[in-house]
Amino acid sequence: MIEIIASQPGHGDRVIEIWRSAVDATHDFLSPEDRQSLDHEVSEFLPQAPLWLARVEGDLIAGFMMVTGRHMDALFIDPNLHGRGVGRSLVEHAITLHGDLTTDVNAQNPGAIAFYKALGFVETGRSDRDDQGRAYPIIHLARGGAPTD
Repeated sequence: MIEIIASQPGHGDRVIEIWRSAVDATHDFLSPEDRQSLDHEVSEFLPQAPLWLARVEGDLIAGFMMVTGRHMDALFIDPNLHGRGVGRSLVEHAITLHGDLTTDVNAQNPGAIAFYKALGFVETGRSDRDDQGRAYPIIHLARGGAPTD
C-alpha cells in the first residue's frame, strides 16, 4: 500500500538520498559540474521544502513531490521502486488536491516524458534552457485544463 503524507523535518536525509539516486539513474545528460552544482542547491533547499511523500512498506519513503498552486515543481522516485505506482500515486494526490496540473520535464529524460503522457499530460510548449538558465531543454506539460503559461 502507498500512503501519501506531508514531509516532516526528519525526512530531509531520505529526500536527498532519493533525489540523488533518481537523478543519477535518469539524468545522465547532466555535465558533472552541473550535477555537482544542482546537488549543492538541492541539499540546501529540499529538506525544508513543503513536500508530499509516498510511504510504502510501513515507514519506507519511496518518493516525493513538490506542488506550488497547480504546478508540480518536482517529482522524484527511488529508482529501485520505479514501476510500482509510487509516482502515479503522488500525481493522483496532486490532482485530488488541485485538479488540473502543469509540470516541466527535461527533454532528455524520455522515461519521465512517457510517464507523464501516460497520465494524460500533453505538451504545451518548450524552452531551450532550464529554470537555472542551463542549456538543458525543457518540455512544458499540462493535464486537464491547467493554465499553459
